[in-house]
Amino acid sequence: MIHIKGFTFNPFQENTYLLVSDTKDCIIVDPGCFTPEECQQLQQYIDNNGLKPVMLLLTHGHIDHVFGNKWVFDTYGLKPHIHELDVPLMHAAPTVGKAYGIPVEPSPEPAGFLADNQEIVLGTDKLKVLFAPGHAPGHVCFYHEAGNWVVGGDVLFQMSIGRTDLPGGDYDTLVRSIQTRLFTLPDETIVYSGHGPETSIGAEKMNNPFVGIGL
Repeated sequence: MIHIKGFTFNPFQENTYLLVSDTKDCIIVDPGCFTPEECQQLQQYIDNNGLKPVMLLLTHGHIDHVFGNKWVFDTYGLKPHIHELDVPLMHAAPTVGKAYGIPVEPSPEPAGFLADNQEIVLGTDKLKVLFAPGHAPGHVCFYHEAGNWVVGGDVLFQMSIGRTDLPGGDYDTLVRSIQTRLFTLPDETIVYSGHGPETSIGAEKMNNPFVGIGL
């Protein structure tokens, strides 16, 4: 079974996740670690639990989700896996950082590109890639059916949805992604979002003021 551990990092309060297998292999998702102290916090958890990072996955390429890409590469030798449509956003992170007055080191080039319905193996378990654009052109989510959870990035939040006013964002596309890729998952599915607390598919169907259907 894959276990999930979350960390909240950087000025944007982004959620970084470690996906940990029973064999102690782990996947780093959206490394938002920004300061040396945040990088140390992530590394200490990995070291103290005897984990071995084997892959770096990105839900999308926005600045707050890729701060730590260079550090992950320098520390663990891992390059990011990302949807091809979001590579330009990842490349733009240093420029975007200048606008915020925040230094961002350029990310290593991708190790590979993620595709819709692709299966990612971790230990004896599998994750399924769900293509869910709208917040970003190449946004994906990572669904673990056996564990009944999904790492949703910035698609769906507790009582909210991802913003669509950034380059490549589109409101209608985002709503369609939520309705066809996430709301088709079981109601009990836990959503680990890119910001804020976890929620569930059923709760957002009932109560989300942007996309809730109140059934």
